[in-house]
Amino acid sequence: MNTAILDTTPLRPKRPFYMDLSFQVIAGMMIGVAAGYLAPKFGLMMQPFATAFIRLIQMVTGPIIFCAIVSGIAGVTNKKQVGRVLFKALIYFEVVTSIALVIGLMAVNILKPGVGMNINAASLKSSATIDSLISHSHHVTSLADYFVNVIPSSSVGAFANGSILQILFFAVLFAFGLSSAGEKAAPLLNIIHNISSAFFWIVGIAMKLSPIAAFAAIAYTVGKFGITTLLSLGALIFDFYLTCAIFFIFVLFPIAYFNGFNLWKLLKYIRTELFLVFGTSSSESVFPQLVKKMEEIGCEESVVGLVMPTAYSFNHDGTCLYFAAAAVFLAQATNTPLSLPGQIGLLAILLLTSKGGAGVAGSALVVLAATLAATNTIPVASIAIILGIHRVLSSAFVVTNIAGNAVATVVVSGWEKSLNREKLSAELSRA
Repeated sequence: MNTAILDTTPLRPKRPFYMDLSFQVIAGMMIGVAAGYLAPKFGLMMQPFATAFIRLIQMVTGPIIFCAIVSGIAGVTNKKQVGRVLFKALIYFEVVTSIALVIGLMAVNILKPGVGMNINAASLKSSATIDSLISHSHHVTSLADYFVNVIPSSSVGAFANGSILQILFFAVLFAFGLSSAGEKAAPLLNIIHNISSAFFWIVGIAMKLSPIAAFAAIAYTVGKFGITTLLSLGALIFDFYLTCAIFFIFVLFPIAYFNGFNLWKLLKYIRTELFLVFGTSSSESVFPQLVKKMEEIGCEESVVGLVMPTAYSFNHDGTCLYFAAAAVFLAQATNTPLSLPGQIGLLAILLLTSKGGAGVAGSALVVLAATLAATNTIPVASIAIILGIHRVLSSAFVVTNIAGNAVATVVVSGWEKSLNREKLSAELSRA
């Protein structure tokens, strides 16, 4: 007798390709490129639409992080598991981001995109943007300030400022306090769960506007900086995108393979989120959807609630690739001597500053300025060289960040035996 278990899960009806949100986002981006190129002034007028969408998502991201962490910790009967999950996640983040920094340094030294530009650093004029970056960079270099800033001055202030680290800190303490109340806390936990559902409903409505946001963001970028700016620094753009691809192939793919899942299928499953962050250059724009999808593919809610917010603060794989590549590129472009010991010193500084910027919104340029200031070798004013293409570069590193966070969540869930592998296989096969 055949005892094979049949999959009775109903098949999802296949929709026309133009109804797929990822197709709509791609179409919006392509139209945005054309609009920004053909009508630059019109492209500049589109920025408010992209900003409005990102703010709409940011509006609910803090509460969703809070609800996810509280539900996650309260849903764990063994409180030691909370510390174990966070410890495993942080170790994973540290190892993988360190590998990213090394790959970034190796790639920029081999490809040498800045060699031959011969830019005189003394001729670079200071601007309000550069001065602002320099003035804010001390927040990243001070380790003491970093730890103090993790603690919000008020619980409401953490949400008002949109600081993921501060929300994370407050949510963990609140969750343990709620857990200590035992059964008395059950009604409040139910309310938090229902509130979370309401916020996800808002996200679902907002996502219908994502193709417009992607169109507006790309149109603004092309309209402001023009195709010529992108072409003039095309070597750096190409080399950095290639570096990100190398990271996917030689780091994320083996991690996924040895942990029992297919990276390509996972990327297809979250393709809408990847296209959206590529278009908007904002990782926060997909946090709620990413949490939901990680639960849909079989990761236990309690683990997702702990790992994903922590990953958003500490697992910046793509950003680390950017820091290493951009710093050495600027040294090459300005003919600044940077020996092997100097690059090892740069790596050590990046290990600190890349974590120090976790609580700073839009911190990539601030952290880069802090790193250059700390090296006291590469002129900070040289950041002006890449200001025009920073958004193009950030599109690549936020995609890498999001993919790395998704992989990390599945991996840690597997380590904790909190991963339904049958569900994972079934969902990824449908992608």
